[in-house]
Amino acid sequence: MGAGIAQVVAASGRRVSLHDSEAGAVERALEAMSRSLAKLAEKGGADPEDVLAYVTPADEVVPADLMIEAVVEDLAVKQELFRRADRVFPPEAVLASNTSSIPIASLAAVTDRADRVIGMHFFNPVPVLRLVEVIRAEQTSDDTTSAILELARALGKTPAEARDFPGFVSNRILMPFINEAVYALQDGIAEAEAIDTIAKLGFAHPIGPLALADLIGLDTCIAIMDVLHEGLDDPKYAPCPLLREHVAAGRMGRKSGRGFYEY
Repeated sequence: MGAGIAQVVAASGRRVSLHDSEAGAVERALEAMSRSLAKLAEKGGADPEDVLAYVTPADEVVPADLMIEAVVEDLAVKQELFRRADRVFPPEAVLASNTSSIPIASLAAVTDRADRVIGMHFFNPVPVLRLVEVIRAEQTSDDTTSAILELARALGKTPAEARDFPGFVSNRILMPFINEAVYALQDGIAEAEAIDTIAKLGFAHPIGPLALADLIGLDTCIAIMDVLHEGLDDPKYAPCPLLREHVAAGRMGRKSGRGFYEY
């Protein structure tokens, strides 16, 4: 996600500092961007080198006009990053999160700029999908919201505003759908391929829910549903036991080579 976001921002002619605390992550992101840009260039897109010239690897968080955070879906990890960024970034800078479920207010609370903290939830693959879910917390200012909506459009995206509830709109709808598909598999109603085929051909979805879960990461699906379950206090958001079994066995989806499918 971070690589995809960096790519679309750089492709718009804006300079990007790309940072990740995990060793090798930035290098892998640059490689992913190169592959993605090469495919787009074959279809008439910009020269990959021209876009990558706007991206600078960074060993640490560096000052900028805007941070777009795309770290793991873990509240404590995100809060620590927002604390750090709040100290480093200029007072007028905006701190945005690509979180897909964690309330923005909980990130704003650890900063001294709650009015300039906002959610900017992109969708995977970022260079292809046009939606950006913009989540405004109660403290987020009108100016911050307007600036992020304008930026999303400048990046060639279509922004849609959502209120600051756990899961926002997208995952409050999507995750129960994925979860029910996992229950259908667990209950032996159909095999994974049949479940996904029914969703693709019956609902005109481009990808089935189990394949989509593999793409998102089964551990990330659980993390999102745990936020929904706790934040909304409703048992219908509890992750299916089969999801937890797969994650416990190391079957995380595409990133581990095996989830509901093998890769």
